Amino acid sequence: MIHMDLMEFTVKGEFRMGEDWKPYTKVIAAPNEAQARERIFTIMGSKHRLKRQYVRITEVTPAEGDVRGNR
Repeated sequence: MIHMDLMEFTVKGEFRMGEDWKPYTKVIAAPNEAQARERIFTIMGSKHRLKRQYVRITEVTPAEGDVRGNR
């Protein structure tokens, strides 16, 4: 298995709940920004049963420190 160093990213955006868009902020462990975005879609889809069109990502920024897992 290849070991990849993970970084923490703070991801902000909004998701559709009924007729309204609700804001969210998540801290995600991922090897890069693109993977952090993908993990948000995966988590929001799994946890809230949302399709990608109902999840908006407005900001992805590196958080302080490295981590070896996902929150």
